[in-house]
This record gives sequence, structure tokens and C-alpha cells, in this order.
Amino acid sequence: MRLAFAIMAGLVLAMAAQAAPYAAFVMDARTGEVIHAENADTPLHPASLTKMMTLYVAFQAIQRGEITLDTEVRIPAAAAAEPPSRLGLREGQVIRLRYLLRAAAVKSANDAATAIGFAIAGSEEAMAARMNAIAAAMGMRNTHFVNMHGLTEAGHYSTARDMSILGRHLIYDFPQYYNLFSRRTADAGIAEVVNTNRRFLDSYPGADGIKTGYTVAAGYNLVASAQRGEVRIIATVFGGTSTADRNARVARLLDLGFERAPAHAPFRWEPPAAVSAPAPAPAPALPGSVPVAANSPSPPAARTVRPSGQVTVALRPVARGGTVPGGSSGGAAAAAVAVAAVEPAAIEGALAEALAEAPEEEGEGDGAPREIILTAAAIDPAAAPLLAPEPEVVSRMSSSGGHHWGISIGSFRSRDAAERALIQVALAESSVLTGGVRRVVQRAGGWEGSILGLTRDSADLACRRLQARGTTCFMIGTEEQAG
Repeated sequence: MRLAFAIMAGLVLAMAAQAAPYAAFVMDARTGEVIHAENADTPLHPASLTKMMTLYVAFQAIQRGEITLDTEVRIPAAAAAEPPSRLGLREGQVIRLRYLLRAAAVKSANDAATAIGFAIAGSEEAMAARMNAIAAAMGMRNTHFVNMHGLTEAGHYSTARDMSILGRHLIYDFPQYYNLFSRRTADAGIAEVVNTNRRFLDSYPGADGIKTGYTVAAGYNLVASAQRGEVRIIATVFGGTSTADRNARVARLLDLGFERAPAHAPFRWEPPAAVSAPAPAPAPALPGSVPVAANSPSPPAARTVRPSGQVTVALRPVARGGTVPGGSSGGAAAAAVAVAAVEPAAIEGALAEALAEAPEEEGEGDGAPREIILTAAAIDPAAAPLLAPEPEVVSRMSSSGGHHWGISIGSFRSRDAAERALIQVALAESSVLTGGVRRVVQRAGGWEGSILGLTRDSADLACRRLQARGTTCFMIGTEEQAG
């Protein structure tokens, strides 16, 4: 009996010695201000937190018109061979991108993540290069990706701070897709999948996302976000010892964030710089250290470098269309959209083509409209510099079918104020506005904020809900102009 006890005690001590390194980070999502940091800049194994970047790249590719939610993706052998967690994809199988996104975000399926990367970039190396380019633009200075799923691999690492930065970008750059991370279950085409983060989402008041991760080397990781009133907090933990331990730690960190964050704070946000994926490159070694802190009895020390998190403005192509019967001033808090200046005739042609190709099936959101993205590439990248748009004249719509409708939330004193208000509305009504395209246009009375690409029912419901909360909202749309 004593021998058995001694053996068991030795095993416990050995496991403790090999526990994954712990790190934590808490920020006020509105401002990016750091509330708490512990070992936050030490490169560690991110595990499936990696899929947040895979999904970010996918959302960006949809936005740019490189791929659509309904693109039929043929599963490559590399994806079919991935170990669990899996959706169960087979080599040569064809499945829509929307189902792969759901499987990667909700179930954390490795085969789905790899299939997404191959569909967008053609290879693991090319996808990793694109992920790294975006990470650099975001200010994720201690991060390097070599795969799309996060399984342990040499040269694949990130930090608690960097993953918090990425989580913030997902929330504010793509609010129309953020609801993916809060779904308890989702239809992934060939199976109903269950959220790996459902316990935390169900137990912590205000929690609405975003991603879990686990490998033996990483331990139990989680980037979580919660909102109470006007305050949104992001907390990240690396190296939890179990699901329960990780969730408890994140809950305490979020509590700390809500205790320390002011009830009102100015919103500060800049999307990442537009980037083109470079050729794949080997993982850069941090000066004087081994890149990843290992879960060994004597882990190598990793040099910590504090990223600033500063990024520059991105090219955010937007669709033309819509006007309001009137306007009113207002304000809110949320993120920015830079507008591409292009020839009106080119925009009209691309928008008409996009609307004509839109299927009847609803989009990624539950009961939400299909996303219609008008990209600079669809018009002419050379003709879309980062400039404020010229005032435009658009007729009010008369049609009621298809995704020809939109909403306007009024006129604002500045483009920044309009952009912030649009993001706040998109987050507040994500179930109705998923797939809508945000747009800011300068008019005689100020900067008009609108969301286009909606069905009539969605636009009507969104306006009624917003008006019930005291927010200005008008239904708008497009029609071909005579003459």
C-alpha cells in the first residue's frame, strides 16, 4: 500500500513538474488598455487558439471576394488526415465553406481548419504566411504560425497578449461573424457540432465568446470576452490544468476587469493594415532565447518583448447603395471602416452582379441574410486608394425582394462617429444583421452610416428593434437609376 502511494505521489509530482507554463492577460476591449498581465509576452503553445487567425483570414477573404460562404470546398488529403478534434471529413468530399467555418469555430475541428486554409491559400505554407503577415500588421510581435489548427509543432507559438489582440480584432473587424463563437451548437453540414466553450458561456454572466484550445504541451487555453452594459472585457489564459481550472481562472480575470474598468470610456480602434501574404519563411528565433517555453521540468526561458498593439488603417471595400429619407445626429462606441474611392459606374456594375448571384438561402447567421461583399478586387484594386468617398446620389429603393435592402442609422458629425455607431449596432443586432455590409458616406448634412445587403424582413426587424431602444433607424435600398 505504501509503495503504491509512493508511486502515485511520484507520478503526481512528475506531472506537476511538466505542467504547461501559465500566462494571463486582461484588457478593456473598448480602449485596448491593459488591466492585468502575467507572463503575457512569453511565447507559448497556443493550441486551437490558432484557429482564431485561420477564421480571421477566412472572414477577410470573404470580404475581399476571394471566396464566398457557399463556395464548394473539395477536401484535400492533408485535411482528411488531421487527428481529433475532427468534423469527420473525407478526402475528395465536397462541402460548403460556411460549414467548415462553423466546425472550426464551434467544435474546433482540425480537419475543417486545414480545409479552410487550403481553400483560401492552396497550401499549409501559403496559409501560414498569410496568417503571419496579418499577425504582424495587428502588432502580434511574439507570434508565429506554421499550421492552421494549432497542433504542437516546432516554430508555432504565440502569447497571451497577442491572442487577446487577435480576439479584439475578431470582435471589432468582423462583428457580423462574431456570433459564431457564442453558438452552443451549429449545423456543420455533415454533423451537428457542440461548442467546446459551452460550459463557460453558460456559467459566466455576459460571456459571448470566443475560443478554447488544448494540447498536452499547451495545457488548457482560453480567450474569452464578456460584456456588461457598455463595458467589454477580454481575458486570456494559457496553461490551465483542466477545463474547470481554466474556466475558473478566466472568470476571476474577467471579474477583475469589470471591477477595474471604468463604466464609460472613449472607444479607440484601428483595423490592421491591408497586407498581401508573403512567401513562406522560417520561424524567426527571438534574440537570445528559444522561441517557445516548453512544458519540461526545466523549461527554456523565453525573452519577453512588449508589443505596442498599434496598427494602421486597413482597406475595407464597401458596397454602394441606399439613402435615407432624413438624418439625425447621434453617437456610439465601436470600430472603424476605411472607405475605398472608386468610379461610381464600376461600383454599380459590381454591386448588380453580386446581387444577381445571391442565392435565396440565408447567410451564416441564424435567420440572417447572406453576406454580399463588394470588393476592391472586383472593381479595380488600382482604382481604390484610401480616400474619403465623394458625396454620391442614390435613389430610394422600390423593390422588396432579395438582399436589396438596408438600414441607415442617421447622420453623424464625423466619419469616426458614424463608424463607431455602425459597429455598435452590428454587435447589438448580430443575429439580424449578420452578412450586412457596413458603409459610411459623406453627405451635405454629415456622415451617413448604413448597413446594406439585407432582405426587407431583416431590415424592417432591425429598424424596429433599434427604434425600440431609442436608436435612429430608417430602411433604405437601391434601384437602377433612369437616364
